[in-house]
Amino acid sequence: MTAVLRVKVVPGSSREAIAGRLGDRLKVRVSAPPEAGAANEAVCRLIAAALGVRTRDVRIASGHARPEKTLEIDGVDQAKADALMKS
Repeated sequence: MTAVLRVKVVPGSSREAIAGRLGDRLKVRVSAPPEAGAANEAVCRLIAAALGVRTRDVRIASGHARPEKTLEIDGVDQAKADALMKS
């Protein structure tokens, strides 16, 4: 089972957090800069921790170089990913 989650990433933030819903996406703040994939790795770590899966189970399906990204999360059903959008 693989869930899909659409996020809007704000790199270079003072703290890392899931900031809530922004339209049809989940707003995610990470402290890592948007250089050399650091912010992408931080997003994967943060989402993995929030959903209780390993970091390697979260991957960026699209939007590698953009703030709007689509993530695929292995081992999580879509209902659990959708619940994260409501928190």
